[in-house]
Amino acid sequence: MPGWRDRAATHAERADALTVVWRAARDRGEKHAIEDFLFTYYPTRVSHLRRWHAGVGAVVPAPADDERHGWRWYRGTPLPDGATGVTLDVEAFLADRGEAVRYVRALVGATGSRAGTFGCFGLHEWAMVYRDAAAGRDHRHPLPLRLGHDGTDRVVESHRVGCSHFDAYRFFAPEARDANELRPSRERQVAMEQPGCLHANMDLYKWASKLGPAVPGELLLDAFELARDIRYTDMAASPYDVSGYGIEAVAIETPEGKAEYVRRQRGFAERAQGLRVRLLEVCDTVLADGT
Repeated sequence: MPGWRDRAATHAERADALTVVWRAARDRGEKHAIEDFLFTYYPTRVSHLRRWHAGVGAVVPAPADDERHGWRWYRGTPLPDGATGVTLDVEAFLADRGEAVRYVRALVGATGSRAGTFGCFGLHEWAMVYRDAAAGRDHRHPLPLRLGHDGTDRVVESHRVGCSHFDAYRFFAPEARDANELRPSRERQVAMEQPGCLHANMDLYKWASKLGPAVPGELLLDAFELARDIRYTDMAASPYDVSGYGIEAVAIETPEGKAEYVRRQRGFAERAQGLRVRLLEVCDTVLADGT
C-alpha cells in the first residue's frame, strides 16, 4: 500500500482538527455542553480517533519492529518482495466481534432500506426536560432553557411527539413517555430505526467504532464528523440556550424553525446514507472473508 504513511499522518491531523474545540475546553477545565456528548455518550478517545487503520483486506508494509504488529486483531504477513506487512486477522476479529458485526450489518442495512421520516422536529430533547421544574429535577445540560420551564412544557404539550430512536426515548422525562406516539425498545431497534432520525445518523459513528480496525480511518472520521455536525443542530433545536457557544437557535416552535430543522435533517440523512453503504461493505467483506 504505497503512501500509507502519508495517509496515516493526514488522518491524525484531521482528527486533531475535528476535536480542537473539545480539547480546548477540556484543557481549560470546562464542560462543553454540545461536544461533550461525543466523548461521554460515545466512549471516544482522541488517541483512538488519531489511529489510522487501512481497513479489512488491506496490507500495510511494516517492518517487524513496527508498533502495528502489536495492535489488537492484527497479524503479520509476508510481502512478495520478502518484506513483512500487517493486515487484519479476520478470524480473530470475528471470534471476538462476530456478533457485533452481524448486529451492525442487520441494523445499518435495515435502517438504510427504509424511507426517512422528517417530522419529529427534534422534540426528543424537549421531552427529556418536560416538567423538570415541577418534579425538582436537574437539567441534563448546564444551560438555561431558552423559553423557560413553562414555555418548554407548552411546546411539548402542543406538538405531536413521534420519536423512533430508543436511546433518545429512554431519556424522556417520565411525564413525557406516554406522549410519544411510538414505543421504541432495544428489542425492536432493528425494526424501528429510520434514516431521517438525527440520532440514528449520529450512531453511525458508534457502529464504525464497534467495527474497529476493519473500518478504514477515513470512514471512521467521516462518521465522527457527521455525528459532530448533527450534534450542533441537535442542541440548536433543543430547548437549551446555546447562544453562549455562538450558535443560533433553530426555533422549532415556529414555522420557520421547523422548515430549517427539516432542511438540515434531510441533508444529514443524505450524508448518512453514503456512510451506511460504506459500513455495509465493511461488514460484508469481514463476514465473507471469515467464511
